[in-house]
Amino acid sequence: MRIQADTVDQYIEKLPVERRKSISRIREVLQKNLSSDFKECLSYGMIGYVVPHEVYPDGYHCDPKLPLPFINLASQKNYIALYHMGVYAQEDLLKWFQNEYTSRVPHKLDMGKSCIRFKKIDQIPMDLIGELAQKMDAKQWIALYEKSRKK
Repeated sequence: MRIQADTVDQYIEKLPVERRKSISRIREVLQKNLSSDFKECLSYGMIGYVVPHEVYPDGYHCDPKLPLPFINLASQKNYIALYHMGVYAQEDLLKWFQNEYTSRVPHKLDMGKSCIRFKKIDQIPMDLIGELAQKMDAKQWIALYEKSRKK
């Protein structure tokens, strides 16, 4: 489900009513818990949290004109998706998240490589999302990103 918007607020305004509250709440949690080096913007048609060029001038290797992506948040057709590049790139963080999710949420984790799918929008573990957002700052993400690029 692609939403045409020019700003994050427009993106949220165009969501179905039942999704606005959940997306807005996740957004608040991310803004509160991410390090200040990350910048919120629209990224790939989703709400994005990126390392801006002021912090990482090289940008994203696929298109250096773009800032380095870290987290994206999107309303998909059947779920809310949180794309977290840190869990994709760092196995310890992935295992931590999987274990914590299993111990806190009564239903099975639905996850791809970096995509965490929330189909039950009334059962999104906001506290866990906040903790996940605190686990990696921009400098740590840049170091991990650069290390993975050298392989």
